[in-house]
Amino acid sequence: MRAEVVVDGIVFGEGPVWVPDGIPGGPTLVVTSVAAGALYRVWPERNHTEVLADTGGGANGAALAADGSILVTQNGGMDFSKLPVAVDYPYNPATPGLLLAMLDGAVRYLVDDGLQAPNDLVVAADGTVYFTDPPHFPIPPEPAGRVMSYSRDGALRVVADGFTYCNGIAFDPDGTLVVIEGRGLQRLLPDGEREWIVEKLGRGGGDGFCLDTEGNYYVAATVDHGVRVVDPTGNKIDFFGLDGDGVTTNCCFGGPDGRTLPPPRRTGHARVAGTGRRNLIGPTPAGARGRRGRGPRRGDRRGANRTRAGRSTRR
Repeated sequence: MRAEVVVDGIVFGEGPVWVPDGIPGGPTLVVTSVAAGALYRVWPERNHTEVLADTGGGANGAALAADGSILVTQNGGMDFSKLPVAVDYPYNPATPGLLLAMLDGAVRYLVDDGLQAPNDLVVAADGTVYFTDPPHFPIPPEPAGRVMSYSRDGALRVVADGFTYCNGIAFDPDGTLVVIEGRGLQRLLPDGEREWIVEKLGRGGGDGFCLDTEGNYYVAATVDHGVRVVDPTGNKIDFFGLDGDGVTTNCCFGGPDGRTLPPPRRTGHARVAGTGRRNLIGPTPAGARGRRGRGPRRGDRRGANRTRAGRSTRR
């Protein structure tokens, strides 16, 4: 593996999404800044970045729309004094919600009511947006996190609730939703049950994550500062450590061949970690990989534990 700093100065970077060639704005990487309340467009080959949009508050997760616009989860602004991270960023409150940032930098709310602190999101093949809606820090004693959906007709509904702290979200190859819950990875099954893929990912757990074509999970390891690789049965099969200080927040695949993994860090650097060991892919124009649409249900999974805590309400 080879890792390099592409750009810096993006404070508390998050939500990386690759914009492929042929889509307006591509080929580039778009990342959010939770602390600055902004989106940045990055040209990795030129080591160059520009502000794409000012969202205010705390721009968290991001996903690509077919026209090159960017869906953004607005967490409402983060009070960093309440986080277990030694940073001194200003608190810029805003209305929590789901945003759409256009190519010209204009930003508008799609949802601006009834949400806590939207964190990460993923787009299904039918255009439905699924996103995590955890509580603000400090985490309350009673589980209050939710997974929400926003459909093309503007309907907002609760998919699942009762999470301690749900964070990153993505689709398994068969279309099953997977979330970071607490310090582990959990599947939300079609029958309303949940099962742990792995209950403890490591020190600090995980933040955002993405998948390769084999269904392996690449999880941003916050405390361990790198990207942890977990197979579909929950076995930890690799770890890509990053040099220097920082907290790894998220990752995605991109680049011309879909084999580049750029994980932002809270210290303001965007890094590229390249590997030729697996057939890696990046986002497609709809913000979802070609295999993100719903498919056949997965059968029994070795090493996964089912749980009834906080049932899914998905139909």
